[in-house]
Amino acid sequence: MRYLIISDIHANLTALETVLNDAGKLGVDYDFVWCLGDVVGYGPDPNECVELVRSMPNLCLAGNHDWAALGRLDVRTFNTDARRAVTWTRDTLTDENLAFLEALPTTFVLGDFTLAHGSPREPVWEYILDPAIASMNFPHFQTPTCLVGHTHTPVIFEQLNGAGQVASMPPEYGEPISLRGTRRIINPGSVGQPRDSDPRAAYGILDAEKMTFEHRRVEYDIAAVQERMRRADLPDRLIRRLEHGW
Repeated sequence: MRYLIISDIHANLTALETVLNDAGKLGVDYDFVWCLGDVVGYGPDPNECVELVRSMPNLCLAGNHDWAALGRLDVRTFNTDARRAVTWTRDTLTDENLAFLEALPTTFVLGDFTLAHGSPREPVWEYILDPAIASMNFPHFQTPTCLVGHTHTPVIFEQLNGAGQVASMPPEYGEPISLRGTRRIINPGSVGQPRDSDPRAAYGILDAEKMTFEHRRVEYDIAAVQERMRRADLPDRLIRRLEHGW
């Protein structure tokens, strides 16, 4: 079984469609989609992105922006631009798509894999930004591998020993790595709003039979997304950041 691993779409339909096209054909190049949360938020296409995810065989988790759109989080903890985008998203989503987001789990364990949006310790909100935070999270899941999103940065955290030492490794795009031998926390990066100074959409391919994970990046039409954001009167900072990857 091969899984397409996506996260942090953030209502960016152009990026999502480009990733799906780059990943290949469903049923041939991959069999199932695992989405690690934040289908909506920031971008101009919340309904379209939810509906496209819903149309595929998927396991989708809730992210903090999905919860914010549902009114489950106090948006006063968000910055001004994010609050404005949350309000617009909440007003734009259809009842059917809100119901889909409402039903999403926050974590899931399937075979050798634990899935969470933020972290296994705090699934919706915690950012795993460095080896120290990763080290504190390894005791909170039992499987060999944990897949997370939320930071919008592709990375691999590898547990080195039983003493809690953890190393971080940047991805080598297009090069499958073996998942055998050590425990790992893997972030595929963001489909719709990368924040690692690389504006290309990020995703991953997990081969559960070969036990490999492959990070991938692909360029998409950022200008088209920015134009839709302007038409929706979304904050200028959110529009500009797409082209810079921050």
